[in-house]
Amino acid sequence: MQIIDETITQITIPTPFAVGDTHVYIIKGDTLSLVDAGVKTKEAWEAFKVQLKEIGYQPNDIEQVILTHHHPDHIGLVEQFPRAERMIAHKNVDLWLTRDENFFQHYENFFREFFPACGIPEKYHYLLDRLRDPLKLAGEGQLTDRIREGDVLPGHEDWKVIETKGHAQSHLSFLREKDGVFIGGDHLLNAISPNPLLEPPHDGNKERARSLVQYRQNLMKCLDLDIKQVLPGHGIVFSNVQEKIPSQMQRQEKRANKVLHLLREYSQNPFQICQQIFPMHYEKQLNLTMSETIGQLDYLEEEGLIEQSVEDGIIYYHAK
Repeated sequence: MQIIDETITQITIPTPFAVGDTHVYIIKGDTLSLVDAGVKTKEAWEAFKVQLKEIGYQPNDIEQVILTHHHPDHIGLVEQFPRAERMIAHKNVDLWLTRDENFFQHYENFFREFFPACGIPEKYHYLLDRLRDPLKLAGEGQLTDRIREGDVLPGHEDWKVIETKGHAQSHLSFLREKDGVFIGGDHLLNAISPNPLLEPPHDGNKERARSLVQYRQNLMKCLDLDIKQVLPGHGIVFSNVQEKIPSQMQRQEKRANKVLHLLREYSQNPFQICQQIFPMHYEKQLNLTMSETIGQLDYLEEEGLIEQSVEDGIIYYHAK
C-alpha cells in the first residue's frame, strides 16, 4: 500500500501472471471510487481487504468502480462491492464483463482464421480451445456508465478521461489536469512496454486494429498532456515521462529493426519471425509472442519498409 496524496491510495494485489503484482487505486471525492479491481483469486481479495482496512475502509464503503481496461488482472474483483451502484469504463469492457456470447464467438472465429493465416502449425491450434481460460480470473457484471475521450469521471470532475488504446481495445487512462497526476493502467509502465495485444475487429470494422501502431500514437499523445506523475497498473510510480516515452519508442524501433533484418534475408510468415525473435518463449507464450510479432510487422508496414502477400492462404512479409 502507498498513500499518494490525501485523495489517492495505491493498493497492491498479487496475481498469478508473469507480470506480477497489480495496483488498484482508491480515490476520494464526491464519491469513494475504486479504480481497477485486481484479479479474481482468494489471495488477491484477502490482500485487498487488509490494505483497505489500513486506510479505514471496508469493501461496503466502495461506491463505484472505474476500470482502465478489460484484462482479468484489472476486473477480477468487481463483484465484491455490493454498495457500488456504478461500474464505469470504455464500452468495450462490457463485452467481457457480461460474457457477451456473440462477441466471444466472433473473438474465437477471428483467431481460428488468423492462426493458420500466420503459418502457425496445427500442433499449436489446441490453444484456440483455451481462449476463454482467462475469464476464470475475471469478474462478471455490467457497466452502468460508458465513458470516452474528453469525459470527466463521475464523482471526480477534476479527472479527465484519455483514450489510450493499444495494449487493449478498451483502454482508458485518467488525468488530473491541475497537478498532472495520471492513472495509466497498463499504458505507461516504468520498466517495461506493455504488449500490444491482438484483438478481433470491433464495432463492425472489417479489419483489426494495428495495436502497436495505435499504442505508439497514444504514447505520443501523452507527451502533450503535461503528465507529472504516473500511477501505473504495475511497477513503481514514476515521473520522468518526457524521457520514458521516447526511450520506450526507441526500444520498440530496435526490435522492429531486428525483424526487418530477418525479412531482408528472405520473405517469411509471422510464425517464422516469431520463432526467431522469441526462440525461448514462443511455445509457452504463443499468444503473447505472436501479438508482439504482429505488432512489429504492422509498424514496419506502416513505415513503408515491408509489404505482404498471401500464398496458399498464408501471409508472407517481404522487405521492400
